[in-house]
Amino acid sequence: MNDLQTVRAALSPVEVPPDVVDRSRHRLQNHVLAPRRRRVRPLALGAGLAAAGAAAAVVVATLPGTPAPAPQPQAVAPVVTGTQVLLAAATVAEHAPAGTGEYWHVKTATDHLVYENWYTADGRMWFRGEKSGNHVKPLGDSPLRLAGTTVTFEQLRTLPTDPAALRNWLVDAIAHSGARTSAGPYTAEDREQELLLSTVSLVSTLPAPPPVRAAAFRSIAAYPGVRDLGPLPGGRGFLLPGDYRLVVDPATARISHTSMFVTADGGIHKVAGPRGAEVSAEWTDSLPQ
Repeated sequence: MNDLQTVRAALSPVEVPPDVVDRSRHRLQNHVLAPRRRRVRPLALGAGLAAAGAAAAVVVATLPGTPAPAPQPQAVAPVVTGTQVLLAAATVAEHAPAGTGEYWHVKTATDHLVYENWYTADGRMWFRGEKSGNHVKPLGDSPLRLAGTTVTFEQLRTLPTDPAALRNWLVDAIAHSGARTSAGPYTAEDREQELLLSTVSLVSTLPAPPPVRAAAFRSIAAYPGVRDLGPLPGGRGFLLPGDYRLVVDPATARISHTSMFVTADGGIHKVAGPRGAEVSAEWTDSLPQ
């Protein structure tokens, strides 16, 4: 018999005997007239089983010899690299207030010497240090210094705020500065050193606006071979190409110590020791007498 024949047989009418009909009618009447019995709700039964299971779990947990639950893994603190610290300092610098004042004051202190310079936007400078008998001395017109390259307040305000564009601007300025060493014109190594020092000057001793300082920090972070020296007094230490050292305060994005800085006459002063010279630079409205 195929499927179609099976369906037809199931649907075909069949004669039912009378006694079978009577027995079925009596069963239906008895079922309708019988009293109803209370049914047990499945939900209550399930709740009872759940409670019993919980009680059993407590008993099992308190049995002697039961193994303790496995300890949960503890969160591991992420490793912060020196590059990340410099990039974080760039973000802090970018959102820092620009600052205002009558004079831009730069102070550098080594173990034996302290130098201070005050600059005005129109190019005048005052100096205090060993050569001035530690008295403030006006030196007339004196430009700001990147390294071997001079820069004005107006140029600083208009420097590129993109790290690559800032680097290109500095490379071009160095190439046209006409600076020379005692042995002759700058070599490629000399130009690369001046580029790095000029970038460091932008974040340490020059009144660069916040977006420019941020670009300079990002440029330093991109240098190959920058090594993190870890926490030092005054911030976080970094070793730069050429064995130059910086200590950066990540909270303020300021340089607290450096092993090299550009003097007012454009010379490069190197300082020995693990931290180098202490340096500070800020706007002020007062000129000490």
